[in-house]
Amino acid sequence: MTIKIDIGAPGESYPALIGAGLLEQLPHILDEYAPSYRYAVISDDRVGPLYARALVERCRSSGKKAELYSFPAGEISKSRKNWSKLTDGLLDAGYGRDTSIIAVGGGVAGDLAGFVAATFLRGVPLVQVPTTYLAMIDAAIGGKVGVDTRAGKNLVGAFYPPKCVIADPNVLATLPDDQRSAGLVEAFKHGAILDAEYYDDLRSNVGLLLSADPEAVKVAVANSIRLKGEVVTQDELEDGYRQILNFGHTLGHAFEAASSYSLGHGAAVAAGMVMEAELGERLEVTESGTTKALSSGLEDLGLGLETLPELDPELVMSFLNSDKKTRLGRPHYVLLRRVGEVEDAGGWSREVPESLVREIIYSLLAPKSLI
Repeated sequence: MTIKIDIGAPGESYPALIGAGLLEQLPHILDEYAPSYRYAVISDDRVGPLYARALVERCRSSGKKAELYSFPAGEISKSRKNWSKLTDGLLDAGYGRDTSIIAVGGGVAGDLAGFVAATFLRGVPLVQVPTTYLAMIDAAIGGKVGVDTRAGKNLVGAFYPPKCVIADPNVLATLPDDQRSAGLVEAFKHGAILDAEYYDDLRSNVGLLLSADPEAVKVAVANSIRLKGEVVTQDELEDGYRQILNFGHTLGHAFEAASSYSLGHGAAVAAGMVMEAELGERLEVTESGTTKALSSGLEDLGLGLETLPELDPELVMSFLNSDKKTRLGRPHYVLLRRVGEVEDAGGWSREVPESLVREIIYSLLAPKSLI
């Protein structure tokens, strides 16, 4: 049975469809939500042979014009260089405004292909087909697309909602174990900021989720999409409430950048969540014991501070100041009251004394420090 969740967006809502076997129905879904003369399927060279080629063949078998465009797998490929290659490739092949872009893959594919869709001929329809936990639960939902730069992650992009999101739990069977763990971090984040009962359910079902049990996956993905969808519907352009989704990401993005993106997003955000909870406790905003509860839950996934590589604390600090969540040149942090609830002190994110941030980074990274 397919679950459908409508997500608000500027001008109109779009559906997220969650159900086993949905990829086999792709041509019919396209007819309903993104009818076009021509389709460009964009995927990386790892997911392409697994799923994207088959989707192209399904489209062609149903009489649709479809071609596959590929790029090298990995966060390093989410760049303006690859955006340029893809858009130039579409222009050279004569694609027009009667085109739809289908993004197939994880968060990198969704962000990069989405940015192509947002900018190609000033915007053509986009369909998101996430193939990882991270993309299903988070990256494909909410309409953020973009690329990384030398200064940091996601600093060039747009808000560009898709026509639909198609999440098929069956694809997670081919996902490596470490990527399942990393992707589930975002689900734990949703529970941490919005729903303590959901957080507890995730911990109770973590074994089923790590083994990609289709029914457990469908329920968890639907719950996370529902929670994130409620947030982005209220604040589509991240002017206020949507900032709560950045919990763990201010520090997490700095860890990623300081590692030259060798550190995965999930592992970075897991560590960021723990450290930002510690910030809240030190400021007496966050209930005592919250950091321990988050750390324990993330350890169920095999993630947390212990999985961080060696990082230079001062390099981490430098990337904090270039993060896209800065205000007046200063980084802002989302702080919890407790698991399941975010602190609102006249705004959903706030400045924190730099000295305290530096103290926590040094104290928690010191055993791994290069200095």
